[in-house]
Amino acid sequence: MPERGVNHNFWTLVGEYTALAFLLPSATFAGYLCGHLLDRWLGTKFLTVVCLILGIAAGFVQFIRRVQKDSHRVDG
Repeated sequence: MPERGVNHNFWTLVGEYTALAFLLPSATFAGYLCGHLLDRWLGTKFLTVVCLILGIAAGFVQFIRRVQKDSHRVDG
């Protein structure tokens, strides 16, 4: 993310917020895919759900971090 006080053009901001739109779905899909592959490799049935939940949690954590960083940039 750019530092405070730097003049941001419109397309830079569009790119940053578009990345936010893809953050949660991509983390969820990555968690599902990892769990599914682990289940197939290990012959289990529960890792898909566990990794899916971890992917969703990781997506929310990154989303919250990004929003907090942006809110500090606006406030400061």
